Amino acid sequence: MKKQAQIFHFDLFGKREDKYDFLNENSISSIRWTELKPKDPNFFFVNKNFEGQKEYEKGFKVDELFSVNASGIKTQRDDASIKFTQEECDEIKNDFLTLTNEQLISKYGFKDVRDWTIDGARKDLQTNKVIANKICYRPFDLRFMNYTGKTKGVQGYPRLEVMKHFLEKENLGLITCRQQSTFDFQHVFITKIISDMCSVSSQTKETGYVFPLYLYSEAFGKEERTPNLNMEIIKQIEESLDLQFVAEVPSNLEGPEGEVFSPIAILDYIYAVLHSPTYREKYKEFLKIDFPRVPYPKNKETFWKLVALGKLIREIHLLESPVVENYITQYPIDGNNVVEKIKFELTTEIVEGDTVIHIDMFYEDAFGKVYINDKQYFDNVPLVAWEFYIGGYQPAQKWLKDRKGRTLDFEDILHYQKIIVALKETDRLMKEIDKAGI
Repeated sequence: MKKQAQIFHFDLFGKREDKYDFLNENSISSIRWTELKPKDPNFFFVNKNFEGQKEYEKGFKVDELFSVNASGIKTQRDDASIKFTQEECDEIKNDFLTLTNEQLISKYGFKDVRDWTIDGARKDLQTNKVIANKICYRPFDLRFMNYTGKTKGVQGYPRLEVMKHFLEKENLGLITCRQQSTFDFQHVFITKIISDMCSVSSQTKETGYVFPLYLYSEAFGKEERTPNLNMEIIKQIEESLDLQFVAEVPSNLEGPEGEVFSPIAILDYIYAVLHSPTYREKYKEFLKIDFPRVPYPKNKETFWKLVALGKLIREIHLLESPVVENYITQYPIDGNNVVEKIKFELTTEIVEGDTVIHIDMFYEDAFGKVYINDKQYFDNVPLVAWEFYIGGYQPAQKWLKDRKGRTLDFEDILHYQKIIVALKETDRLMKEIDKAGI
């Protein structure tokens, strides 16, 4: 048996000049190294805290529960197929069909890249029908697209083998990452439609994978729907909680407060767990290196509490909950609504009766104005919503930054206000999840 090499590690933080001074004043022998003990299969070259590994590994992996999954679509050129409006999609499709390569290059700046060419995109749109026109592009940011499902066509990798289960189908998809490279785990979202590979992060290694809840197939001319669930895992939950799994919930079957052990209940339970701050912190080292593991429910009461909370967050993230229409912000100034320079301006004091309360960034209910140009702004935006992360994005900032130079219409203004409510409510519900226990 070969002896494993000794590996030593040392961290040095600070300014470049300080690091140079440290290196000039020290040698390999004088530095106080920490010896690492890398373990199979990862062999990390930095110190890791794997306390709680045995407990964590008792849970089920999401990719083992949802056996059919894939990364979101990879267009190779977003600007060739994904647009803010249907009209823009129709225009670029028509341009591919009528303009020459030189004209397309002049108008759009296209260049052939790996697995995408102008000729390939044109041939795809000439011969194949557009079968989907909406995409979950970023959190709370649904856009329009020309989707044919053809690999190396108008899109490089459309992932039709998985995305077909969302084509004019009633479905839900859990989105999460296999690894994190720059952030701790906050990489989870939900979709009802096709999703992009960068839907939760554009950072290296943080590709968004989609896990459809249902699979659709044709049998004897009739469409069938089956849960995309590993039934061995479902059976373990059934036995531990003394529940009976119902793959399809009849319209006349309603448990107490909607408590039916169905596919969507499993999804909502997982969605709640993955939003638990305690879970994210406790298992952050494991969540960085593979798909999340979810603990089996410890009892029926806790399970249903988490299902209910997961359902609330899911509906809020899909902007389907009536809660998101209880606007907490205002958009008080008329103008051209063009997004230019975006900035957050903290409100530094509030008046309650005869009392003036001075607030700062650390004030629990701090809020401010979000300017989209020199004059127009969204008022009363909670700081927690402005700074809130989903994956590698801060949606309250990202959504506006992506629209720089564009004019917000009435629906855009309402949509942004819904995002703010959704983020604030998510923060509140995450605290409730920890109270419920996992």
